[in-house]
Amino acid sequence: MRVVVYPDPILRRGGKRVTRFDQELADTAAQMFAAMYEEGGVGLAAPQVALELKLLVLNPKGDASDKTGELVLVNPVITSRKGWAFGEEGCLSFPDIHAEVERSVKISLTYQDLAGQERTLQAEDWLARIIQHEMDHLDGVLFTDRLTPADKLRVRPKLAELEQRFARATS
Repeated sequence: MRVVVYPDPILRRGGKRVTRFDQELADTAAQMFAAMYEEGGVGLAAPQVALELKLLVLNPKGDASDKTGELVLVNPVITSRKGWAFGEEGCLSFPDIHAEVERSVKISLTYQDLAGQERTLQAEDWLARIIQHEMDHLDGVLFTDRLTPADKLRVRPKLAELEQRFARATS
């Protein structure tokens, strides 16, 4: 399983609701964790590995040897938001690009676990930021869509480089 890099169009497709909760879904989540850790990330959404599913995995510690923070969210929906703050973000689909993004400080959400059981979660600060970033991928929204105009200008050369690399690889 490999992480898809911008501007691959799959990143804009988002994900479809998961309806089958089986061993294949659990295996997919495990493979996503492996890809996330290999790339040094803290979260990964299914569209980032070319899967059109509303599925994301995360570990706020980003440490494969400490799985205590691992979460798998299937069909997540944010039910409430509180406060706003800017914080630096990066994205495995945008290598070497980091910028400030405004996100809710506290969120509540519902989701299903790998068995299909509905769960609720309250998250704040770093965990809330990761969830919101990964949930954007499930809707085809990229973190660069949320940049300030100044940051969009600042990262434009790096985006152009990724676009050129993609064009060369697909021609």
